[in-house]
Amino acid sequence: MKIVKAGYEILTPISQGGMQELQHIEKIARVCYKSENLITEDGESAKKMVKMLINRDHTAMIEHSMLSVKFIVDRGVSHEIVRHRISSFAQESTRYCNYAKDKFHNEITVIRPNFFLDETSKAYQQWEDAMRSAEKSYFSLMEAGATPQEARSVLPNSTKTEITMTANYREWRNFFKLRTDKAAHPQMREVAVPLLKELQEKLPIVFDDIIVGE
Repeated sequence: MKIVKAGYEILTPISQGGMQELQHIEKIARVCYKSENLITEDGESAKKMVKMLINRDHTAMIEHSMLSVKFIVDRGVSHEIVRHRISSFAQESTRYCNYAKDKFHNEITVIRPNFFLDETSKAYQQWEDAMRSAEKSYFSLMEAGATPQEARSVLPNSTKTEITMTANYREWRNFFKLRTDKAAHPQMREVAVPLLKELQEKLPIVFDDIIVGE
């Protein structure tokens, strides 16, 4: 059995300072006002335009830009991610992935819960014992002739999955407002908070105003 930490990977290329992305939004937004003559090559007009759109909650314009992110999380967290319905998803399938094959190193992979900080604690040891028991049951079913889609019934919520989410900037803003809030699940915040902070650096203005819940 392999235990890994949760993580993410931004799959969509982002230009330096997010300038091309801001200029793309500006070109589309200015069609509404027929103010294309105000576009400046240095991108300053784009910054002002996008900031104005967000401040006025005219965020329909930022729906014209998309972002894809691959999350490496447990199955429980993935169930929360797919609730963002106007997004598109691609997820590692336990129906077709046979973890008894060499391709998967003949083991299941689980995500380490971030709320068990002490690996010597009784709670952590009980969690790890449960994961090893689930792995043993999975392989016993496979040896008994079960298919992956049948054997997956004993896989725990902690099973590692990779899920790619593609959504427009408006939905990503909604995602971060919900998933970085202090009431969000700790393992969701484990990936959502650092992702938001990275995007605030790479795509300034689009996500700058979102405050992480403490």
